[in-house]
Amino acid sequence: MDAIDERLLALLVEDGRASYTVLGDRVGLSAPAVKRRVDRLVADGIVRGFTAVIDQAHLGWTTEAYVEVHCHGTIGPEELRASFAGVPEVQDAATVTGQADAILRIVARDVRHLEDALERVRTRAAAVERTETAIVLSRLVERRAALGTAD
Repeated sequence: MDAIDERLLALLVEDGRASYTVLGDRVGLSAPAVKRRVDRLVADGIVRGFTAVIDQAHLGWTTEAYVEVHCHGTIGPEELRASFAGVPEVQDAATVTGQADAILRIVARDVRHLEDALERVRTRAAAVERTETAIVLSRLVERRAALGTAD
């Protein structure tokens, strides 16, 4: 991967629907050359897919929270993944270092809906001992798979 590939990736993160012509104009290549590079980035697994990012507030889902999940004993990531995947309000989940075993980002319509989702999180995995929830007041920075730069 070279500097042009890195620039293409940054442009695709910015606008995944940009045409090969527009991308080519931005990086100084022809549209067919850009298509070949993007196809290679996909084939190499660097680009895993293209998706629409939905503003959930427009759908009425305006309550967002970060939830620390604390478990009894040890529990494997696969068991946690299976448990959390069954709760559609869970937008992101990761195992973490520190006191918690995992952290979740949950989006819900309102606090009552959040409470219902939290109850499902607690009951789907028998090992969940407790959760600690922080409701998001305002989002300050949001990036989608942004690439680091040396600047």
